[in-house]
Amino acid sequence: MTGTTLDDYTDRYARRVRGMTASEIRALFAVASRPEVVSLAGGAPYIAALPLDAVGEMLGKLGSEHGVTTLQYGIGQGTLELRERICEVMALSGIDASCGASPDDVVVTVGGQQALDLVSRLFLDPGDVVLAEGPTYVGALGVFQAAQAQVVHVPMDDEGLVPEALEVAIADLARAGRRVKFLYTIPTYQNPTGVTLSEERRERVLDICERAGLLVVEDDPYGQLGFEGEAPAPLRARRRDGVFYLSTFSKTFAPGLRVGWILAPHAVRDKLVIASEAQILCPSGYAQAAVATYLSTMPWREQLKVYREVYRERRDAMLSALEDLMPEGTTWTNPAGGLFVWTNLPDGLDAKAMMPRAIAARVAYVPGTGFYADGSGTGNMRLNFSFPPPERIREGVRRLAGVMEQDIAMRKVFGTVTPAGRRRQGGADAPGPDLA
Repeated sequence: MTGTTLDDYTDRYARRVRGMTASEIRALFAVASRPEVVSLAGGAPYIAALPLDAVGEMLGKLGSEHGVTTLQYGIGQGTLELRERICEVMALSGIDASCGASPDDVVVTVGGQQALDLVSRLFLDPGDVVLAEGPTYVGALGVFQAAQAQVVHVPMDDEGLVPEALEVAIADLARAGRRVKFLYTIPTYQNPTGVTLSEERRERVLDICERAGLLVVEDDPYGQLGFEGEAPAPLRARRRDGVFYLSTFSKTFAPGLRVGWILAPHAVRDKLVIASEAQILCPSGYAQAAVATYLSTMPWREQLKVYREVYRERRDAMLSALEDLMPEGTTWTNPAGGLFVWTNLPDGLDAKAMMPRAIAARVAYVPGTGFYADGSGTGNMRLNFSFPPPERIREGVRRLAGVMEQDIAMRKVFGTVTPAGRRRQGGADAPGPDLA
């Protein structure tokens, strides 16, 4: 007897579709958006901090006064005006003309997600290997999975990616005859851990990849959202060859506009444009004009300072609540920027199994399993502090701590079973490096 399925098209899908699954985060959105639920799950910026009246007036004029151009088709690479403004933004982080940054080598994308997809389309064949921090951005895992590549995680500690572990992973894969195409990394205020790759390690990671002939895909959506001084210079500010720099305006302006970019080695730019044209023909002229006009006419540097202050306050509120309320045995990262705290649960707790009880208690988070390609991370959860106000953050942590205490009490009565896929903070099976 053969099995049945509700999907009549199962036997017609391409092979690449077979491994596609919904992300842990997307599955939470419907529940987490309820007003009675304190959501510590998503990664939404606090858009209310923008001067919305001025932004609204600007957007209206783009349609009424400039609609003949902003509502028309454009070129696949993106408008020159926006690419020039993007170079001004990158220069704040040290990526400027002195290290070969040019509007000619910028490709505008539909958010950072399309940037990841374009790089994957150009470089990944089925069966190729991508090295990535463990844990890493869930959206990147989806892109690599769709490309039929295998993600091999490299452990982290409180200084970021561990260079020695990177060398071991490269050597092990070479001995196994596996083809590694690139290292995907979020070195600054990483998602989901909030950890920043140290200054000394940045050079070592670049050296290791250069010796191995490995491309580097640097994802930097949070680099300008630091709370404690300047972040280390991006990898692309240090090396131009073999480093792809990806970023987005979703965290620093408006995610709804869906505008990001790639700064690519010159030889690759045309192929990226061709791949983008095959996908979307051209990025939205209206969205590009909105971002370019915002950067040209509004005090966006001051707005970055506003965001930093708002997020610093909310980060501090979360860390204070965790310190005051979390059960013994819980540890967490102390991010110097970005939007997230990565939490290690006490031994025996399973973040994924605990989720239904947390939702019943009207609090949401993202289980750590969403950030590993191999299903690890059951002993971890990602908490977001950018969107809820401080008092809601504390209430959310209070509710979450109550759920954890109930689980701990149940395990004292019924015994503890440590999940097979549990990982400690460093991304490796315990014992391993901590990110506390």
